[in-house]
Order: sequence, then C-alpha cells, then structure tokens
Amino acid sequence: MTTAQPLDVQPTPLALLLLGREADPRSERGVECPGDLPAPSDPDLVARARAAKARLGEKVFVLGHHYQRDEVIEFADVTGDSFKLARDAAARPDAEYIVFCGVHFMAESADILTGDGQQVILPDLAAGCSMADMATAEQVAECWDVLTEAGVAEQVVPVSYMNSSADIKAFTGRHGGTICTSSNAERALDWAFEQGEKVLFLPDQHLGRNTAVRDLGMSLDDCVVYNPHKPGGGLTAEELRAAKMILWRGHCSVHGRFSLDSVNDVRARIPGVNVLVHPECKHEVVAAADQVGSTEYIIKALEAAPAGSKWAIGTELNLVRRLANRFAPEGKEIVFLDKTVCFCSTMNRIDLPHLVWALESLADGKVVNRIQVDKETEHFAKLALERMLALP
Repeated sequence: MTTAQPLDVQPTPLALLLLGREADPRSERGVECPGDLPAPSDPDLVARARAAKARLGEKVFVLGHHYQRDEVIEFADVTGDSFKLARDAAARPDAEYIVFCGVHFMAESADILTGDGQQVILPDLAAGCSMADMATAEQVAECWDVLTEAGVAEQVVPVSYMNSSADIKAFTGRHGGTICTSSNAERALDWAFEQGEKVLFLPDQHLGRNTAVRDLGMSLDDCVVYNPHKPGGGLTAEELRAAKMILWRGHCSVHGRFSLDSVNDVRARIPGVNVLVHPECKHEVVAAADQVGSTEYIIKALEAAPAGSKWAIGTELNLVRRLANRFAPEGKEIVFLDKTVCFCSTMNRIDLPHLVWALESLADGKVVNRIQVDKETEHFAKLALERMLALP
C-alpha cells in the first residue's frame, strides 16, 4: 500500500488576487501597506491621530467620503462625494499632502486635479472599488474594437462614471467623451447625444440605464448590455447598430443588493414611508422609489424633510446610520432600505489604525501609499474631466 504524498499546489495569481495578497496593476485592487499599523484596540488611537494631524498643520488636508466610518470622518477637514472631494483638494494648493479617506479611483482623480507639488495619500492601498474593477483598460480597448468591427464606433461617444479608474477616464478623453457623476449624468448624456448617435456608458449599467430611461425618456429596448466576459460582448452587430445606449456590464456591489422586495417590505413595515434611493440601484428599484438622487441629493432631501417624516434610504449603511443619528432629534425616522446589513467593504478598509499610520508617517517625513497617475494617462483623463466641468 502506497502512502499518499501531499499535493504541491500553488495558488494561482487570481486566487492570490482575490485573497488580497497580490495586485493586478491594470485594476483598482491594492496591496498590503508597508510598515506597522497600530493595533485596532489601541485606546490612544484618537489621541495619536489628533497629535499627528496637529504636527502636520496646514501641510495636510484630510478628505472623508460620505461612506467612511465615523471614526475616520471625525478627522476629515471636508466630507463629500468623490468628485466634490477631488475638487476640494484642487482648491487647496498650499496643502502638501492630501490624505484621501475613500477608495483608489477617488485618490487618482484627486492626483489628476491637484498640482505637481501636492502628494495624494491613500491610507490603505487595498481600498479599491468593485465597480471600477469591472472595467479594465484592456477590456474597454477590446470593446472599442468590437464597435469598430460593427461599423458603429464613429457614432459612439463614451461617457464614463466618476467611479472608474484613471485608465478608463483616459480612454474616455482620447475618444472625445466626458466623465459624469450621479448628479450630472443627465446633462452628460444630453451633451453626448449632441456629439454622436450612441453612448458607451462605463462602468455602471444601472446609472446609465436609469438616466436614459427615467430622465431622457428612452425605452429599455434602446439599451443593450456589453458583457466583457463574452465574445463580442455577447451582442450581435445588429444589436449594436440598433442600440442608443451601450451599457457596460458593471454595478455597485452595495447598491446592487437592493431589490423590489426590499421596497415592498419596507412599505409594509412602515406605513407612510418615503423610499429614497441612489441611481446606482437596479431599474426596478428606482422605478418603485418615491425619490431618486445622488448622495448629496439624499442628504439635502433629508435636511429639507419635515419633522415626523419616515424615510427608507437605499445607499451605503455608514451614511444612512450617520443621517439617522443626525436627524433623530428632529423626529425624522430614517432606516436602511434592506434588512441585510451592507457596508461598502472596500471603503471600510480605511479605518483609524490605517489613518493614524499614514498621518504619523507623514509627520515623521515619510511619504507612504502615494497615488500617482502617469503623465500621459493624466493628460487624457483630465481632458474628459474638463469636458464634464464645461457642461452647462
């Protein structure tokens, strides 16, 4: 009888990538941070963050995205959505260090919009974005080849959501397109259809579909979904020629969780509730909601809401909890749309130990986790961003 020998199995690069032990340079996924992080249980973390920030003084400017943990937001000089924060960073040219508490694509945008003398820091390089990861430069280049072979590329204007990598923004700039946010997607699409007959919308299919159908009055039949994992995107040349909106098969892992059942359930549980959702949600969820809008829209809607009103919010849980606590003294009842707890897992990688480590390193004169976009990519990405800024 022979003795079984242990298998010498080596993890594949994909397995390592999914485990967070490797990095794909063509995607948003990050790597481990160098250096020693403070322990999460360190009772002095808050004091250490304050001390490091005080040592840096005006040299540092800390940006906190709305979806960040409360423990991180406490140290943010400004809060906002991704584009607002990138513009806030550009408006502070005297700040030597921009510490971006968000995810990778946001820090890239800040680097593109800030001056050469400024350095953008991401406290944890593994804070990526699953949506942005769904469109790589190679995949989008292949898609353009498919559009060219179908004879429609010259009619297509790319519109890329802010939630995309610098490479995708640069592709958009090279091909005469623009960037959009969830606040100005309708204006961006209006502009794009003045330039061409079709739009390639990257990388969030739901924002593209909702804007086209809900705001521009198109039909669902005007939209097709390009799947980068299928030959030819899973579409025929005839389908591409007939479509007005070519939607990339991408989505937000948080907003994609909300369902029509979520809406029906909360209406049954809370009579008179107002359902307010982000346009990254699925079309059937948006169609069933009372109001739809960007993160900034959601905040303003709740600020203006009457006392005693009831709201179910379909967006990231950190923000919903913060808003519920903020408006509770005014008698506003605010709940999470889904029964399932759902944080943005990559956004939550930025925690207080990572922030303390980054601030203390900078205070000691050591630049860590700098996000730097190469000059060529920056040039074309900035073209696309400038087209967005010029929108009426």
